[in-house]
Amino acid sequence: MALKFIKQLQEDVNCIRERDPAASSVAEVLLLYPGLKAVRSHRKAHWLYNHNFHFLARLISQESARRTNIEIHPGAKIGKRFFIDHGTGVVIGETAEIGDDVTIYQGVTLGGTGKDVGKRHPTVGSGVMIGAGAKVLGPFTVGDNTNIAAGSVVLNAIPPNCTAVGTPARVVRRNGKRVDNLDQVHVTDPIQQEFDRLNARIEELEAKLAALSEEKTAAR
Repeated sequence: MALKFIKQLQEDVNCIRERDPAASSVAEVLLLYPGLKAVRSHRKAHWLYNHNFHFLARLISQESARRTNIEIHPGAKIGKRFFIDHGTGVVIGETAEIGDDVTIYQGVTLGGTGKDVGKRHPTVGSGVMIGAGAKVLGPFTVGDNTNIAAGSVVLNAIPPNCTAVGTPARVVRRNGKRVDNLDQVHVTDPIQQEFDRLNARIEELEAKLAALSEEKTAAR
């Protein structure tokens, strides 16, 4: 058990040093990275959760959330070499599943929509990167080696080897080839879309009113 713990810790530290150019030493990662602290706490809480010590598991997870501002439900399943970079505001739900070699950034939510029961949270494949502020909501799968752009809202399954962007997110690159002209700079504004829809509806109603007015005038 001790050897497994040491191996996991080594893997966690090494993956951070490989993926974060700001990580200058092992000591810095061990002592100063909240993402590592949150993941280590989660591994303990998850073991307790699986052995029906639910209250103690939640106690550990909530204390970790207080210290790191990263909330991971003890029921969530997390693979090897999981890196939470920066970490502030990260939330991971109870039935979320995360593969190996996944990286997520601050403000990410792996959550539910409130409409589902049982499996309520996403399954994230291995090698996935989820950018800052992205929200992945629902019991679907994000495929292996996929990138979710910062600020995206993912509401449906994303295939493997893709890049998804926007609100709601859509695939713009698959297997290294662009499939859409959308990019992170020119993300469609959902508020503007709604204004455009309302303006079109108003113009349609005004045209109908004008036609009715003309019919009444002609009938006199």
